Amino acid sequence: MNGLWICYKKEMLDMIRSYKFIWIPAVFLILGITQPISTYYLPEILSMSANLPEEALALFQKPSSGEVVIQTLNQYSMIGLLVLVLAGMNIVAGERLSGTGELLLARAISPASIIVAKWGALMTLLVISFWLGLAGSAYYTAELIGPLEWSRVAVSGGIYTIWLAWILSLVLPLGTVLRGPAAAFISLGIAALSSMLSGFFPSQMNWSPGRLSSLAAEWIAVGSGIAYLPVLSAILIMILSVVAAASLLRKNTIPG
Repeated sequence: MNGLWICYKKEMLDMIRSYKFIWIPAVFLILGITQPISTYYLPEILSMSANLPEEALALFQKPSSGEVVIQTLNQYSMIGLLVLVLAGMNIVAGERLSGTGELLLARAISPASIIVAKWGALMTLLVISFWLGLAGSAYYTAELIGPLEWSRVAVSGGIYTIWLAWILSLVLPLGTVLRGPAAAFISLGIAALSSMLSGFFPSQMNWSPGRLSSLAAEWIAVGSGIAYLPVLSAILIMILSVVAAASLLRKNTIPG
């Protein structure tokens, strides 16, 4: 347990020193507050920047507050996820290639403690960044667009956090056998494939964690959506990712 705490503090200090705890939450916050602000001022922006007739501008309808939050989640599905995966792609591979991982193993710290600590640091970064951005988006949406049902926002945010977490967890085992960019690319590819298959085959893929992003949007829109199987699948994948990464680290399979 002492080794786990030592590794966790080391990972947190590394992220603080590399300013990940500044710029990544800042990216999520900017994405979060930009969406409601740009939506609110979109008619004025269009009237000033485009030669649109007044009749066309009169037909423009501002989306509901729930739709604005859903649009924010869509931004996180692209830019936010990319930022998180790129930030975590070298958390294992970078240390192994630089020799830092061998120093930790030489101190009799178990591979399981090292991997769990890295996973915990990544999840801490994810939760702080995402919930800061979602809170900013929800606040400005409520102020500019209209009231929100905060219980829906909370449930939707919890579902979406799990969706981000299982994808980010894939970086750990992939990073123990591949270099960082390859691990990031494959993680994003698995996420895209899972979401695509869930959309094409909704009944056959009702267990897939790829459905969690759409279920989070569904909770914002209608306040319902069965997420038990996808959540359990995502948790299972996270556990297997940590176990696989620890096993691969123990076997010293990192090239070069």
